[in-house]
Amino acid sequence: MRRAAVAVAAGAMAVSLAACGSAKESKGNDDSSSASAKKGDDIKVGLLLPENKTARYEKFDRPLIEKKISELTNGKAKVEYNNARQDANLQAQQVDTMITNKVDVLIVDAVDAKAIQNSVQKAVDQGIKVVAYDRLAEGPISAYTSFDNEEVGRTQGNALLKALGDKAKKSSKIVMINGSVTDPNAAQFKKGAHSVLDGKVTIAKEYDTKEWSPDNANSEMEAAISAVGKKNIAGVYSANDGMAGGIITALKAAGLKVPVTGQDAELAGVQRIVSGDQYMSVYKPYAPEAEAAAEMAVALAQGKPLDSIAKDKVSSNSQKDVPAVLVPVTSLTQENIKDTVIKDGVYTVDEICTGKYKAACDKLGLK
Repeated sequence: MRRAAVAVAAGAMAVSLAACGSAKESKGNDDSSSASAKKGDDIKVGLLLPENKTARYEKFDRPLIEKKISELTNGKAKVEYNNARQDANLQAQQVDTMITNKVDVLIVDAVDAKAIQNSVQKAVDQGIKVVAYDRLAEGPISAYTSFDNEEVGRTQGNALLKALGDKAKKSSKIVMINGSVTDPNAAQFKKGAHSVLDGKVTIAKEYDTKEWSPDNANSEMEAAISAVGKKNIAGVYSANDGMAGGIITALKAAGLKVPVTGQDAELAGVQRIVSGDQYMSVYKPYAPEAEAAAEMAVALAQGKPLDSIAKDKVSSNSQKDVPAVLVPVTSLTQENIKDTVIKDGVYTVDEICTGKYKAACDKLGLK
């Protein structure tokens, strides 16, 4: 967003997104069709992450992936890294650079899962296998790892209903602030949340937030307060912690305190949970996700099958039955901070319980 290993979800968590792959694209996940001779440990891995506003990518994903690749290759592999800074066009250029640099395999977390399709195809045409990381990129990818994204949304929705308690009824008005439309995960989070919330509360206002921007989420919350009326808002579904920060700023400015969800267990989000400003986050253990990406990338570069690594299958609009590793998630609240992010070594008590949070930490027994 280091940690103890977390069991990877098995076939029961398999994702299915309606698919129709072409014969050309189906070559992407054919493990037997290696474009080059099998390699040893001296492989070159391209790693492209989507943005740096969310703390997880530079703090967790990148170092975890690089560390695991090094372990798997006895320190002989080279990782070429770049970050697209939320720019899909820049990411396409970065793929071109990876192709020019002749990487053996590419791990990519797409800024725009649809826009990346041509770049994925270009890489595959040059014999470079592609591992889609965290977001299911379109195109002939060979492997995928992420979380059960609809389950993330259900976890958020159920937590919000629990926080509402007696107010969890049809007449209660909820504001939903979702992620970016360019991120397929955002649509799945939203679908999962709606499956829990619809019929039990009223969605008074709903927004899809460009670039997952906290600033945009802040403006959307301000608009919702104006439209719905601050006395009429019972709770807020926020798709992640970054946006929750912007939402809570708007709520405080209006003198309003209601349950707010989140996702990613970012440090600021965990601190807001400690203080009571944010009700929950979704703890997604990045170590098993990052390690699965590294394992699949190394196996593909070395011409090895993925059977022993990827136990699930997913499908996109352009590729069927992609080998996948799906990682389970946990609802993070005040009650289990100690047993999740602290126990797993994501954060120390000292990192969480700074200055203004110390009294609240003491109250929760975080010492």
